[in-house]
This record gives sequence, structure tokens and C-alpha cells, in this order.
Amino acid sequence: MGKFITGIQQVGIGVKDACEAKHLYKVLFGMDVLIFEDKAAAALMTRYTGTEVHHRHAILSLNMAGGGGFEIWQFTSREPVTRAVLPRLGDLGIFAVKIKSRNVPTAHKYFSSLSNVQLSDIYTSPDDRPHFWLTDPYGNHFNIVEGDEWFKTDKGICGGVVGAVIGVSDMDKALHFYRSVLGIDEVVYSGEAPMQDVPQGQASGETCKRVLLKKQVANKGAFSKLLGAVQIELIQNTVISPQKIYDNRYWGDCGFIHICFDALDMDGLKSDSTKAGYCFTVDSANSFDMGEAAGRFCYVEDPDGTLIELVETHKVPVLKKFGWYLNLKKRKEKGDKRLPDWVIGMMALNKIR
Repeated sequence: MGKFITGIQQVGIGVKDACEAKHLYKVLFGMDVLIFEDKAAAALMTRYTGTEVHHRHAILSLNMAGGGGFEIWQFTSREPVTRAVLPRLGDLGIFAVKIKSRNVPTAHKYFSSLSNVQLSDIYTSPDDRPHFWLTDPYGNHFNIVEGDEWFKTDKGICGGVVGAVIGVSDMDKALHFYRSVLGIDEVVYSGEAPMQDVPQGQASGETCKRVLLKKQVANKGAFSKLLGAVQIELIQNTVISPQKIYDNRYWGDCGFIHICFDALDMDGLKSDSTKAGYCFTVDSANSFDMGEAAGRFCYVEDPDGTLIELVETHKVPVLKKFGWYLNLKKRKEKGDKRLPDWVIGMMALNKIR
């Protein structure tokens, strides 16, 4: 299945105020390019929303330096529910999102000047790289790590999403899913030891199984150069009894609701996933329409129920004010080649104001 995945398209973040959040993340992480903004019913997600159809306000923003974006997501038909207790490292689900930076110490200095975030010290990861943790005003954790691949050279503090830190209950089962099923198969480091490099407020010294997986930049796919490589860090905390981060809450409630991968061939992906024992739980079939973007989206769960979204993009805006959109269905007939840099670069003109 790895041949079907090109990179992380976005991470879904449930919030109480989508307009406020899009401006917050523009300032914090340079997510200043608007791909779509849409208000509609999430009719296909009733499996995860109490069997009821709920309405939402969704915004997809990107940092054109490279990496995945944020799908900022707000319920409009119900009050979004926050976590009763903040998750602990090793709780099941997406604990943190990895954001790449060209210079980790410089990024730490910049974020230290802001009053609305909490920072850890700069640590050294098991593969001898600097990183630190940032907690945003909503209580979401981000792991700021070194980035190796960039789409655009600029003076920004950081790029986009390069991966996630995911709590699991059984490392072997999790590795089978992320390596064999999603194709994120390069082991950067693997071990079991007391974990010292933890976010502020988390207990250090708890013994964890810890594996960092990587998938190199794909050589095909329209947006593969923009999206870059993928890092998934799996954490199994052997000290605590892990809780599900989204237990007793809906998909779309506050926090990291899913991680979304850009897919090339959804039919092939679905077939391989089913054969591996992971059936899709949601499938939009022919297409979904977000007003300014369209495609086919599906969901599959990892062994602990963490939601993985898969999107095969059919239409994307390039220059919205002139009505210029890319039809990616036609490009598939040419072998899913990368889009020229200048075409992707045009999306940067769709700024969040």
C-alpha cells in the first residue's frame, strides 16, 4: 500500500472557533494559504458523530515552505466538546503533530517570545536531532523537529506538518499497520527506555517503547514535492494504563481528530487495506465536494481506533479569483506525475486575510 501514499495532506484539528483558529495558526506556523473554506453537513461521518448528521465549518490552510496543512474543523450544529483531562504521553490517538523547522534553536527562541504558548526545553532525540514541544492556547501539543526537505525557501520560522506522535497499546500491531499497510516503513530509531524529552506538564522518566518511522519523499503524485517526507512516532507507555484520547467524544470535537494522507489510487488502496485486515469505515465513493476542492475521501482505523483519513484529490483551486482550478483526474492518465513547481506556487496567491 505504500505505493499509493504520497505524503501527509493535512491533520484535522477540532476547535470551538474556526475563524479564530485559522488566524492563530497563520501566526504560529505560517499556515497562511487558504485551499478551501466550506460550511456543510458531514453526512458521511455519522458513524463517529452519534449516528446524527452534524454541520461543520471546515478550513484547509497550508504553509508553502512545504509539508502538510491543517484542516481546521468546527461543529456548527452542536457545541464542540473539549477534553475533560489533557492526554498523557502514551494515551491512544494523536498526541502531537510534528512541525518541521530549518533551525530548531531559532524557532525555540521565536516561540519563547510569544505569551500564548508553552514550550519545553530543547531536547536531543534518539537519532541525535534537536527538537522541542509547543502547546498552543487550545492545549494541543506540537513537536518542532528538524526538516530535511523544503518546497520553497523563505524566512519563515517553520514549515508545515511532517508527521505525528501517536499513542498505541501494542507496538507490534501498530507497526504492522503503519509499515505494512500505510507503507511508512523506514525505522529511524527503535527502543524502550525512560523517556526524558517530554512536553511541559508531562511526567518524565516513564518507560516507553518508542519507534520513529519515516517514508521518504514520493517520486510521483501531483503534490508530493510540496508535502515532503512523512514521520510517524509511535509511543507505547508501559507505565500507565492508556486511555483513548477521543473516548466519549465525537470525531470533530476539540483536538487532533485525524491524520490525512494524500492517496493516488483509492481502489487499490482499499483492496490492499481490506486484505491486510483493515476495512474502510467511511468511503465517499465517487467524489466529495468542498465547494472549492473535490475528491474522494475514506477513513480507516489503526489497531487502537486512531482515525486515518485518505484523500484522492480530483480538483484543487490554483487561483480562485480567476476561477482557475486543476482537474487532477485527467493527470492520472499521464501516470500521476508531479505538478510543476510554478503551478503549485500559484496557490500561494490564495492568502488568508
